[in-house]
Amino acid sequence: MMRFALIGAAGYIAPRHLKAMKEVGGQLVAALDPFDAVGVLDSFFPEARFFTHPEVFEAFLEDDPVDWVSVVSPNYLHEAHIRMGLRHGAHVLCEKPLVIDPASLDRLAEMERRTGKRVFTVLQLRVHPSLLALRERLLGEGGKKEVELTYITSRGPWYQESWKADEKKSGGVATNIGIHFFDLLSWYFGGMEALEVHLRTPTTVAGYLELERARVRWFLSIDPSALPQEAKAQGKRTYRSIRIEGEEVEFSEGFTDLHTEVYRKTLSGEGFGLNEARPGIELAAKVRTAEVSVPSPRARHPFLG
Repeated sequence: MMRFALIGAAGYIAPRHLKAMKEVGGQLVAALDPFDAVGVLDSFFPEARFFTHPEVFEAFLEDDPVDWVSVVSPNYLHEAHIRMGLRHGAHVLCEKPLVIDPASLDRLAEMERRTGKRVFTVLQLRVHPSLLALRERLLGEGGKKEVELTYITSRGPWYQESWKADEKKSGGVATNIGIHFFDLLSWYFGGMEALEVHLRTPTTVAGYLELERARVRWFLSIDPSALPQEAKAQGKRTYRSIRIEGEEVEFSEGFTDLHTEVYRKTLSGEGFGLNEARPGIELAAKVRTAEVSVPSPRARHPFLG
């Protein structure tokens, strides 16, 4: 049985990791969080030890090593917590974004070499059945595709009061939310050839991206008012759509139930490591720093009005 430790047990996403650990037959033996509102542990691993101080948590790991450390802490702490797991002889599975700064990837690669342990991340769109099928089809086709990607996942006023609204801590919307979307585009269509950013606010980012095998108009938002009227009428809070040559694949459903599959793939040796994470992280970093420009009609996403 694989033994896990969890860093970030009180967060929003932690229950998905706990559920995944349970479903793959793992055992959570220790959890760390500065906040003690972690009653969710009783629903999955009631015997797990819980710590609020990193020093005590690390001392426990020294005496009772684990196979895996899952990192579910705020984005700006990911690198430090990944390094903690590697230091204690564990492989690490970290929530997205794996890191904010692309330079962190090189430092972690060096630490992988020194410790002999691996770092993996959660890129659950890569195991989404509809998107997997689409990728297989695209790999068999040639030419440069015309693509329109719309990715809206509503967040309430709490978001702007949390660490997620601080770009230094989260990477901003382009990284905290957009990492999935930029990873998906790189995975489908190859490396970046050109980038334009047409809108960048605390809640919305949009632009144009030219990749090896696609020209992409993209729109990313956490603003509920950006949702299409049809989605609002149905009471939906999310809208995720990709159109390729006018053909739409809507993938709002089945998005939040994929952590278990990511865990299964990771434990079987098919996880998403530093090399897989790099294109999306580098692309998101470029989006954060690119100058905002006026789009040409061809490059303008319809949601920009």
